[in-house]
Amino acid sequence: MLIIVTGVSGTGKTTIGSGLASAFDLPFFDADNFHPKENIEKMSQGFPLNDEDRMPWLQALADILDEHEKTGGAVLACSALKEAYREMLQVRDDVRWIHLKGDRELIWRRMLARKNHYMKATMLDSQFATWEEPAYGLKLNISHTPEEMLTIALKYLGVPTH
Repeated sequence: MLIIVTGVSGTGKTTIGSGLASAFDLPFFDADNFHPKENIEKMSQGFPLNDEDRMPWLQALADILDEHEKTGGAVLACSALKEAYREMLQVRDDVRWIHLKGDRELIWRRMLARKNHYMKATMLDSQFATWEEPAYGLKLNISHTPEEMLTIALKYLGVPTH
């Protein structure tokens, strides 16, 4: 099973993705950890990435998904803001998508509280401007607690919850 958790920065992709990985006993990958040094430096300086910056990174993530699909699956947390990016990550027809959505002010507050993260809160507007809402997958509102979000996601993925 391949599961991809998407959304703008600050929505809780890592929290939900790692929770799903644990529930399914699958490896978890945070796309942020696979950015090349140049991308991290650019974002650290407050500049959003462009499509050209993202393509090698997205291809590396697609390769990881393809490799792990052969051994049972994986969970990936990745912004995947545009449909073209999601198409690159759709290495199999049965990829399960969970899209985290929320109010800009809530996300802004979360980002301001982050420490030691290269993605700066001031770049949030560029992410919202880039976001192309998908017409598929689970759209999960982040106003729920992380535990509630995980329960909703598990139910969507077919795991009975109490």
